[in-house]
Amino acid sequence: MDCTIVQKDIEEIKPSNILSQTPFWGRLKDKQGFQPKGFEISVSKDTLFSHGDVLGSESDDLLVLIKYIDATHCFAYVPYGPELEPEFENQGVFLEQLSETIKPYLPHNCIFIRYDLAWQNQWSADDDYFDAHGNWTGPPDEQVQEFRVNYKTINWRLKKSPSDILPKNTFFLDLTQQEDTLLSNMRYNTRYNVKRALNQGIRIQEYGVEHISEWYRLYYDTAVRHNLPLQNEQYFLSILKKQDNNKKGVKVKMLMADWKGEYMASMFLALSHKRGTYLYGASATNKQNIMASYALQWESIKMAKNWGCSEYDMFGSAPNINQSHPLHGIHIYKKGFGGNLYHRMGCWDYPYSQKHYDLFIVQELCN
Repeated sequence: MDCTIVQKDIEEIKPSNILSQTPFWGRLKDKQGFQPKGFEISVSKDTLFSHGDVLGSESDDLLVLIKYIDATHCFAYVPYGPELEPEFENQGVFLEQLSETIKPYLPHNCIFIRYDLAWQNQWSADDDYFDAHGNWTGPPDEQVQEFRVNYKTINWRLKKSPSDILPKNTFFLDLTQQEDTLLSNMRYNTRYNVKRALNQGIRIQEYGVEHISEWYRLYYDTAVRHNLPLQNEQYFLSILKKQDNNKKGVKVKMLMADWKGEYMASMFLALSHKRGTYLYGASATNKQNIMASYALQWESIKMAKNWGCSEYDMFGSAPNINQSHPLHGIHIYKKGFGGNLYHRMGCWDYPYSQKHYDLFIVQELCN
């Protein structure tokens, strides 16, 4: 088993479907108090896989964000990374080896590294964790998760984070299908709402930074209506300004739907390599019967397909159709577009200083 690391400039990180593993994301987070670092990792196949051809190695790039907790301590955060995905029983072995190998490249006062894993959740592949109606009931308690992930590790140190940062559950659409197939895959009500909105004269256009205030008005109304945490207007302005200008990089489109001159819905579509991501969405409180958000989402899907993307990430939903979940309404809306529900592993920590890590977790749980 072997793992090697070479540090590189974040602008040299190669294109990726995973938006949060791109130079764009590093530039964006640099303005939010994180210090981005780029690496190229090379891992022997026997670290990733236990069966089959395990000779040779696999390589990929990695974006790591350093966040200072106070003047003397920090932690490392890996958003939706690493992209290299081992088989289930080797996940802990890989993360342990990567954590120890990357440690000398991190600040000396780094107390832990947190992986926000985009890998398929191990328990979503186990029939025992689905109910009689085919709904995923979620993973087992943390002790069981940690026992399974730490299997075969040396230090037995990986811990499930108290909370997750990026969405753990999402719907993916296959954009290699024809448009009429994508339409036919939608639920009847969703397809009806798309056509109804278009028949009522909803217009979809892309806008630049000069319309950021119109976007923010819709976003603010939506966040307050659904009791969501608020970002400021400058944050969304930076998203538009930090994007790449070349086709191989990240392109962000601010799309807005208007009806009779009034903006009814808006969204940020991020195009990264072969994936389109529905990054943020907003809609007006009034005239929701116009169904503008349905026409807007459909136009975004078509735009991503025409850009050359092979998949579309709805970026966040509930794990199942439980009506008590705060994202239930969003889940039903996104499910209607016909994608496949995908469950990620979420955040996992590897402490370097157990004492300082325990103190941090106590503070994190209190916030």
